[in-house]
Amino acid sequence: MTANYAKTIICLANSHKLPGRSVAGKEIAGGKCGAWIRPVSGRPTGELSEEDRCFENGQEPRLLDIIRIPMIEARPRGFQTENHLIDEGHYWTKAGEASWDELQDALDSSSGALWDNASSSYNGLHDRIDETAAKNLGSSLRLIEATGLKITVAVEGTAVGSAKRKVRGYFTLNGAEYCLAVTDAIVERKYLEGSDGEFKIGRTVMCISLGEPYRGYVYKMIAGVFLK
Repeated sequence: MTANYAKTIICLANSHKLPGRSVAGKEIAGGKCGAWIRPVSGRPTGELSEEDRCFENGQEPRLLDIIRIPMIEARPRGFQTENHLIDEGHYWTKAGEASWDELQDALDSSSGALWDNASSSYNGLHDRIDETAAKNLGSSLRLIEATGLKITVAVEGTAVGSAKRKVRGYFTLNGAEYCLAVTDAIVERKYLEGSDGEFKIGRTVMCISLGEPYRGYVYKMIAGVFLK
């Protein structure tokens, strides 16, 4: 298959996913910010390899990059309605960088819960949705501005014999508290390279993404973190 069209997006998520990455953003058309777009590969879970997502000069996209991506077709998958299959035979092109004001223009309305606050994991808070309920959500990406972000780094999973250091973000949105895994590749790496502990960040813009179903649940993740 060959490219049938291209989408130009502001990169709002660049998170680790299995051996690759998940990239997402909002379409830029006519100088305005539009719908969410998640470029995906033809792999079963859609993750993007380094080769899939690089520019011709070998560099990878960063948050707030404006990127032109050749696409083959829309490839929605359940609640991930934003998916578009990339043309792996063409490089992505960087067309510029978005400003903080443009990021603010891209914010989603954030009244109420982040989809559904009915369930929490052992180490998280309001961080997952029952897989059956998730099928009716109709979206899997949100760009929000939240207060009091606190990053934590700690060992999790000791009780079940799979102890690993994990980076999480605590924040409050519309009166509800959240504790979600941080999958923003740059932020996660930065904090894993440091010591365990709690780190106060403050008011922050974040991209929240719903991942692939796992053991009956869909997990909310912090896939992009923006600091002014």
